[in-house]
Amino acid sequence: MKSLAFDNRFVHELPGDPEPSPHVRQVHGACYSRVMPTPVRAPQLIAWSPEVAALVGFDEADVRSPEFAAVFAGNALMPGMEPYAACYGGHQFGNWAGQLGDGRAITLGETVKVGGERWELQLKGAGPTPYSRRADGRAVLRSSIREFLCSEAMHHLGVPTSRALCLVLTGEEVVRDMFYDGHPRAEPGAVVCRVSPSFIRFGNFEIFASRGDEAVLTQLVDFTIARDFPELAGPPEARRAEWFRTVCERTARLIAHWMRVGFVHGVMNTDNMSILGLTIDYGPYGWIDNFDPGWTPNTTDAGGRRYRFGNQPHIAHWNLLQLANALYPVFGAAEPLRASLEHYAEVYDDESSRMLAAKLGFEEFRDGDAGLVDTLHQLLTRAEVDMTIFFRKLASIDLDAPALDPLREAFYSEEKAASSEAEFEAWLATYAARARSEGMTADERRARMNAVNPRYVLRNYLAQEAIDAAEQGDYGLIAELLDVMRRPYADQPGRERFAAKRPDWARQRAGCSMLSCSS
Repeated sequence: MKSLAFDNRFVHELPGDPEPSPHVRQVHGACYSRVMPTPVRAPQLIAWSPEVAALVGFDEADVRSPEFAAVFAGNALMPGMEPYAACYGGHQFGNWAGQLGDGRAITLGETVKVGGERWELQLKGAGPTPYSRRADGRAVLRSSIREFLCSEAMHHLGVPTSRALCLVLTGEEVVRDMFYDGHPRAEPGAVVCRVSPSFIRFGNFEIFASRGDEAVLTQLVDFTIARDFPELAGPPEARRAEWFRTVCERTARLIAHWMRVGFVHGVMNTDNMSILGLTIDYGPYGWIDNFDPGWTPNTTDAGGRRYRFGNQPHIAHWNLLQLANALYPVFGAAEPLRASLEHYAEVYDDESSRMLAAKLGFEEFRDGDAGLVDTLHQLLTRAEVDMTIFFRKLASIDLDAPALDPLREAFYSEEKAASSEAEFEAWLATYAARARSEGMTADERRARMNAVNPRYVLRNYLAQEAIDAAEQGDYGLIAELLDVMRRPYADQPGRERFAAKRPDWARQRAGCSMLSCSS
């Protein structure tokens, strides 16, 4: 297996924990703890992304080698790797949780390609760290499959995200109580290697602010700007202000993309928010089937529904406010932070309007379009209509004779389709008149809409089918789903079943409707 070049700036330029033991503890004055992955019994590579392998610098021969599985299971290191777990805190479900940190994630190192492109290689499920609290640092196969597939599916949808290099079965079992109901069971263990230019998150800054450690906080801010935002220049005060403004802007664009494709993160704690504006930490996420702004995939959030689909833009702003509070000691002034938070709202509104216009086949969002969208969202919610299928089918309606029939496939209830037919047809008439004013041909309109409204998304039940097969030793569906999701906006003859709406058997089934925060 070919070697990679590592520079590992995070551990070379920031203060580390002097204690080498992985025993659980509070870590003060340090951004990370050096820790080795815990070897597993029988590593077996069961899935990998050729695109990510190429990004990092591996070819197929490298990936197929026994050394590759050993490294990315945590049984061996490549020359230049310096493993560590990061220290961070976070607000969880609106409350400060104190120190959290990488409890089951271990970064192997930062590899740098010839052109300066940087990729951090991180194993999830590689064993205990000082931040594991009462856990074992392991991950089960089901959650690892979900993260592997969704990371790549989101990338191909055009959503900013961390990536996934590979999925390795450990040959060991992990005991988990999936719904915290007193019924633990042994499940297959796995390790997923996730890849990102940086895994620094809001919580990395919050932990030092909470402890009054302004020196390390300042050092981390300036390090992050220098390494991850090298395009920012000028004196420190101006550079820091522009940095936070950029973080707010990227976060706004990220959330607008989530809303565009119907993705619900499920656990938008501040420790799960990327400083680069990427989707990270794929835990109890889910995809909207029938359009419902109040839906959350997270059983832990079932009561308050804090992280429900329609609340994600607000939560992102709240999280940025917590980051701003943490950064205030470094900035020494509230105005640049306040201005950037206002910029978030402006960028989100602009991006959301732009994406909604594109979904509807409009060149731009005009006065009056907001009412058209609000009415549609109310109709989709009341009538239990599949979001993905509806917008995809909307591209093909006849604007000169708009009717509900071409859209019936998107309804989950025939009764609700019948009772709402008059309202939908009234909406379609208004929509068709607005769409005709754009002056596009039918083919132009269809192509424009199909470029932003996916045919395929990683529906919860599809991921669960892949999990069910994998737990029986069949990994073929993982590979097929990965391939389908490479071209989410294209019609793929013979793969129509992957674009079908949620079947009735999946409506309430665990893994298809809601999930817990459990590994």
